[in-house]
Amino acid sequence: MPEPPHADSRSDAELIRTNRGFYESLWAQAKLIAPERFNTWSLLHELADAAPRRLEVAPGLRPRLPLRGTCFVDLSHAALRRLHASGAGAVHGMIGALPCADASFDLVCALDILEHVADDDGALAELARVAAPGASVLLSVPLHPAAWTAFDDFVGHCRRYEPAQIAARLARHGFVIERSAVYGMQPKSSRLLELGQWYLTHRRERAMWWYNRVFMPLGLRFQKPLRWRDGLGDTDGVDELLLRCRYHPVATPSH
Repeated sequence: MPEPPHADSRSDAELIRTNRGFYESLWAQAKLIAPERFNTWSLLHELADAAPRRLEVAPGLRPRLPLRGTCFVDLSHAALRRLHASGAGAVHGMIGALPCADASFDLVCALDILEHVADDDGALAELARVAAPGASVLLSVPLHPAAWTAFDDFVGHCRRYEPAQIAARLARHGFVIERSAVYGMQPKSSRLLELGQWYLTHRRERAMWWYNRVFMPLGLRFQKPLRWRDGLGDTDGVDELLLRCRYHPVATPSH
């Protein structure tokens, strides 16, 4: 099935402007949520213990790796200020041009980011560049272009992936999917999403009060444990996947 006409049609500059406008405002009024409050913590804490060189890209105020000892890269100055205040090492940057040396990390986490950039191949190439051979790489991706909603547009998404498409794209850059789990805290109700979108647009201060004090705490409390399966698993009806990958450098052809 073809992707919606708006997916992959916006320029990088347009996407950056949309994302910066939405998330800079969001993070300026949101609270930092400690990584141990998310259902990813048991896995990522274990992986982090074995990987002192670790990177998380675009965490905003929802970091998943330990605050101490992780290098965080984010576009939002509001998020960077809050991360610094919490003792985290964070630098300004984008996934398409990471301010990091080659092969410098044994654990890389980039959640909820590939769908926000026009050049996802370039973003994956950058993640491959900074990952050491054998590194663990955690990615999340929204699935099924046919499931596109107005909320995808609102939060600055560029695309959703067909399962086979994301698997092939990752393999092209040396990322092998080892395991996956159904992921995401987005409400199932389209009516609730539309209501939240309206309030964020027209009554942002009130919307942020409810987000910080009601919806985010409830979402955290009712998170389901991640159920891991080999490879991609069954993706029918799955809105978003968390992918645990292993990085193996792809040999470049000699001339």
